[in-house]
Amino acid sequence: MQNSNQKLFYGYIVVIASFFIIFLMHGSSSTYGVFFKPLQNEFGWSRTVISGAHSLAFFLEGLFSIGVGSLSDRFGPRIVIAISGLILGLGFYLLSQTHAVWQLYFFYPVIVGMGTTAGNVVLLSTTARWFTRRRGLMIAIVKVGTGTGMTAMPLVASWLISSYGWRNSYIFIALTAMAGIVAGAQLLRRDPSQKGLQPYGTEKSTTDGSYPADIGFFLQEAIRTRQFWMLCTAYLLLLIVTVSMTLHIVPRALDLGLTATRAAGVLSTIGGVSILGRLVMGTVSDRTSCRRALVICFMILVAALAWLQFADELWELYLFAAVYGFAHGGFFAIIAPLIAELFGTRSHGAIYGASLFISHIGGAIGPTATARIFDVTQSYQLAFLILLIISVSAFLLSTRLRPLKAKGAS
Repeated sequence: MQNSNQKLFYGYIVVIASFFIIFLMHGSSSTYGVFFKPLQNEFGWSRTVISGAHSLAFFLEGLFSIGVGSLSDRFGPRIVIAISGLILGLGFYLLSQTHAVWQLYFFYPVIVGMGTTAGNVVLLSTTARWFTRRRGLMIAIVKVGTGTGMTAMPLVASWLISSYGWRNSYIFIALTAMAGIVAGAQLLRRDPSQKGLQPYGTEKSTTDGSYPADIGFFLQEAIRTRQFWMLCTAYLLLLIVTVSMTLHIVPRALDLGLTATRAAGVLSTIGGVSILGRLVMGTVSDRTSCRRALVICFMILVAALAWLQFADELWELYLFAAVYGFAHGGFFAIIAPLIAELFGTRSHGAIYGASLFISHIGGAIGPTATARIFDVTQSYQLAFLILLIISVSAFLLSTRLRPLKAKGAS
């Protein structure tokens, strides 16, 4: 019996579980910017110091991604995600006990960073294996969990901090994330063969240069291609911009005189509109190609950052958040299917993990460099201009991506 004729293809259960897990993982980690001011107020640390912990976390997440992707390829997502949930919960609980800089730099980058690593590389690789047709849309739906988490969790965290203090807020996040992620992990399966099924859409031949399920490049083959390094460089530049934005847009709004709730609302707007961006660009990638969808996202990103150079009113910040949020969501919805489009799914987890490691170097550099520029100039103007220039460079690089020849696969 074909998968598409079944009443409920199990891949959809995998998608729902992955959505829920990534909502908790990325929603909780996106609250770091909301804790920025409370940490500053209590300890007197500079923005460079606080941003540095976030940057180190991003670097370590990328480093951990290589091993986590390979573990998922070998052992499957259920055990990897469950262990990640336990580690993540522990990390947030330890953050509630922070009293010194070294603790911030250990609890958040190492423990929380290790716990969140599996979110993208494991869940999106697993989803890619369950679908050949509608792959872009299904991965986009999973990534909507990130956007939903970015919308809801900063507002929840802001309310918790104002009501119960930042330490109790971290405890609440720890318990919620740990319980939900471990429970959701029990529904995951590595690929359709574990349920006696085939990937959705395998009965339909592909004509766009993509590979059928579980064939394609090994990691060692992929890293010898020019396309791999072009893609990694484009996403490295992208993460310099996007991670800096998500971390510094709330402090920027507060500097302009917005209340804490309205400033958190700017970040939540990015998360909310990113949901639309993920769904729309995931559909576009299915109907055209992931490479074209990537170029479109970069065009929107450049427009948003150009507008930000002049945005100093509440409505202007919210307009920026809406336009930027659409591009932000699109970027992170199409990266996993783009890798499948270029390299196949045989070693998707390992290839995705390796690309995350390289791109996360940008995510590590961006926020700290942005904070350092602010500390020196007491303004975000120069930092945001540099981010605009970087986004233009990444856009130009993305236009040069081309499909790979199938002869490169084993």
